[in-house]
Amino acid sequence: MTRREFVAALPPAFASLAPRRRPNLIVFMTDDHAPWATGTYGCSELVTPHIDALAKAGVKFTRAFACTPVCSPSRMTYLTGRIPSTHGVQDWLRPEDATGAKATRWLDGHLTFPELLAQAGYRCGMTGKWHMGEDEKAQRGFTYWATVPGGGGPFRDAEFVHNGERKRMAGFKEDAIGDFALEFLNQQREETPFYLHVPFYAPHTPYDYQPEQDRAPYAGSKFSCFPEEPEHPARNYGTRNLHHNEAAKRGFSALITGLDRNMGRILGWLDAKGWRENTVVVFTSDQGWNAGHHGVWGKGNGTWPFNLYEESIRVPLIWSHPARLRAGQVQTGMVSSYDFFPTVLEYLGVGAPADRKRPGRSYVPLLEGKRVKWRDRLFFEYSYVRGVRTERYKLLVRTKEWPSELYDLERDPGEKQNRIGDPALAAVERELRGEIDRFFVEQGAPPLEQWRGTTKQNLTKYSATGPVKE
Repeated sequence: MTRREFVAALPPAFASLAPRRRPNLIVFMTDDHAPWATGTYGCSELVTPHIDALAKAGVKFTRAFACTPVCSPSRMTYLTGRIPSTHGVQDWLRPEDATGAKATRWLDGHLTFPELLAQAGYRCGMTGKWHMGEDEKAQRGFTYWATVPGGGGPFRDAEFVHNGERKRMAGFKEDAIGDFALEFLNQQREETPFYLHVPFYAPHTPYDYQPEQDRAPYAGSKFSCFPEEPEHPARNYGTRNLHHNEAAKRGFSALITGLDRNMGRILGWLDAKGWRENTVVVFTSDQGWNAGHHGVWGKGNGTWPFNLYEESIRVPLIWSHPARLRAGQVQTGMVSSYDFFPTVLEYLGVGAPADRKRPGRSYVPLLEGKRVKWRDRLFFEYSYVRGVRTERYKLLVRTKEWPSELYDLERDPGEKQNRIGDPALAAVERELRGEIDRFFVEQGAPPLEQWRGTTKQNLTKYSATGPVKE
């Protein structure tokens, strides 16, 4: 008899005395994936049935954001609750910083929520993209590990490091992630809660391979969700071949359908096992993506200087937990990736020591549909750019080499008109600059002009000839 069957057989007076096991947790994370590129967020051409079903079964956030619009620092923020100035990664990690003999364990010295979950009795597994340093080695808290070191590469016949052993996995990389996820799940027992981290590589470039079953739905597609705007004058030349490119649109779309299909495999396993009711499932992305929006193909580094466009910083965010969360909720509160750490821990009932360098706030009350007074400001950082977004305005402040930007998102949702220096918004600009300064001082960050002192990584900049190592 299983524990569940035993508890169900107890008389009511005794059943209430049985200890309650914490719920399982699965976090799906995509790479370079904005909300617009899913069916549930409005693009009917994108084939994402499992993401769409997850939204119907849970809570869908319409204003979720990444603190940083590029992969490595964003992932660090999700895991630690800290911003780049205090966790020490300000841009994507170059190969020498991510894997191999000279790689750095960037998370050392920072408490992560997987580490705390492991201490609370969770069995933790990771399959997919890590890209936070010493990628090939299982990080603190994890007992199962499968990744392609370095954070990228082709989508066909990828070489994974699986629990310390290198394995060439024939076929589609995202299918291998699904295979490893199912292997981890098959090792679990009902008596012990688990956390499974599934960070897909898709739909990040390159668009070199997608299975035909994932490409087939886009035969004859008009790709109407991809704007055909003139190319941005400051676009990243490394992605210039993707502009107005139908093959790129099809590849990007098929990769999303492929990762969605593998989500379906994992969710189907939960249903077949009967564990869906007691498993929290979260779907999100490390940051957003422009696919023609603003004349850009890319994210925060899709332009030089870096941008904080809405499509770069907005992420999909869906939580589903049938045992606790009411299905079909749409939540409009503004939440950030730096809120994820406290939210996961509060939701699962796991404590964490206080840390003034974690600016996040748990949004568990929003998940539960409670009416609470919620914040109306979020802060952002990417190397030499800092920003704040309110309900109406967005201010970007850059170092002296680059111009700053101010947008009235109510009148100009497409962020076409930079209002910096506009006398009509002088008071708004002054107020928001002060808020940015106060926020970063409170986090222990140096002045913006000294941002390089916040990281020891090998940084990359972009020019007309592509990436340049500094």
